[in-house]
Amino acid sequence: MFSTQPAGAQILQGKIIQQIGSGQFVLLDTDVPFAVGADTFDDDNLYGFDEDQNITLVEPIRVDIGNEQGWIPAGTIVASHYVFFDSLSGIHTGYVDFDAPILGVAAFQGTMAATDFLANTGVTYLSTELRGLEQGDYVWIDENLPSRLWVYWAGSSPGDYVRVFTEESKGALLM
Repeated sequence: MFSTQPAGAQILQGKIIQQIGSGQFVLLDTDVPFAVGADTFDDDNLYGFDEDQNITLVEPIRVDIGNEQGWIPAGTIVASHYVFFDSLSGIHTGYVDFDAPILGVAAFQGTMAATDFLANTGVTYLSTELRGLEQGDYVWIDENLPSRLWVYWAGSSPGDYVRVFTEESKGALLM
C-alpha cells in the first residue's frame, strides 16, 4: 500500500518538522486498493496520494485556500492530490511538496464533495460528509515556494482531509 518513491513524481516528498507523536510522511500507492476516512489509519503519519492528473476543467471549481477569487477557471489543466492526517491524539506541523505550483486547496466538506469527480483512483472514500479541516487546524501555501503545502493539525476523529490542485504535472502523462 505504501510507496517510498512517487510514481510519476506528482507528490515529490513530505516531512513532519514538529510533532507530538511518532509520525512520518507516507506516500500512498493508489495502484493497491485502500480506504481512507472513518478512522481507517489511526496513526500519527502525514499521508498523501495523487488523484486524477492533468485534467482540463470543463467548469470552474471553487477552492477554500489559494487563488484570490476563490475559483480555478474552466479551461485550466489541473492535477489533483489528497493530503490527510488520521490520528486520534497526535499533533504535527509539516509540509508536502508537489512537482508543480499549487493553484488552490479544497479544505471543507462542500468544496471537497464538489471536486470528487477529480479523484478517479481505486481508493474508497469513507465518511465523506466528515472530510475537511477540523476546527483549529489549517493548511497554507508557502509564499516563497508555491509548490509546497504546509499543514498544522491536531488529531481527533475523523481526522483532517484536504484536496490540493496543482498546475499541470510535468511528471504525469497528459490525460
